[in-house]
Formats: sequence, C-alpha cells, structure tokens
Amino acid sequence: MASTPASSLLNFAVRRCKPQIIVPAKPTLHDLKELSDIDDQEGLRFQVPFIFFYRSHPSMEDKDPVNIIREAIGKALVFYYPFAGRLMEGLNRKLVVNCSGEGILFIEADADVSMDQLADTIQPPCPYIDELLHDVPGSSDILGCPLLLIQVSIFVWCR
Repeated sequence: MASTPASSLLNFAVRRCKPQIIVPAKPTLHDLKELSDIDDQEGLRFQVPFIFFYRSHPSMEDKDPVNIIREAIGKALVFYYPFAGRLMEGLNRKLVVNCSGEGILFIEADADVSMDQLADTIQPPCPYIDELLHDVPGSSDILGCPLLLIQVSIFVWCR
C-alpha cells in the first residue's frame, strides 16, 4: 500500500484528559500466573498498538459513550482480572502476571476531525497513529506497567 504524501495530510488536534486507572469493579483473586512458554518468548516482549474506529449509533444519541465504556471495562476486569495486574520476572526471567488488581490505563479524548475527513487514511499504515494513540510516559515498558492502555476518542461527527 502506498503511503500518504505529507502535503495531503490533515492538520487536526486531539485533546486528551489526564490518564486514569480503571480497576476491577469488584474484588478479584490476587495470585501469580506464569505465562506459557509460547507467550514468554524473548522476542515477544513488546507492546502492540491497535486502533479501532466505530461510528456512533442512533440509540446512543443521549448517552456518553466514554462513561459507558469506562464502566464496562471495570466490569470486564472482574472476569479478566489478570489484565488488571502487572508483568514481573520470576526465576530464570520467566514472565509472571502479578494479578494485583492495580488496573489499566484509560484516556478520554476529543478529536476535531471527522471520520469522513480521515477517509481511507485510517487504513494501515495510518499516518495519524501518533496523534490518535497517546503514549503515556512511563507506561511503555513491559515489566511493572499496566497491561492495557485504552483511549476512547470522540470525533466531531459524534457530537
């Protein structure tokens, strides 16, 4: 796929709120879970960014999608509680999830651009990935950092 010429890139701003920690909505188990040998490979010790775009639905017109998603994450972390933990190294550098319930990072954002303006540029490789995904300082390590960072951005077409 050809890259987008720099002259045709949009200029827009994304306003982000301060990152928050979302913890499980109810108490969870506090234990240690070793990663499988497949998941513990030295070459897989990096973070992978994902970006998904969803259009608003008419049934959500009077609802705040950010609060709905924030609440749903807390509820989901009850059942998927290892995601609210932190990776640490055990014996022989074996990765272990410390299921501590510390939570995940969550960021609320607004973008002054519409999905129609972004058009096909949101397809990989997206030239706006750095504007649309925030790298919270201190969160990009593998050990001791939140296992998930979720940013919910509202585009102008949603307002």
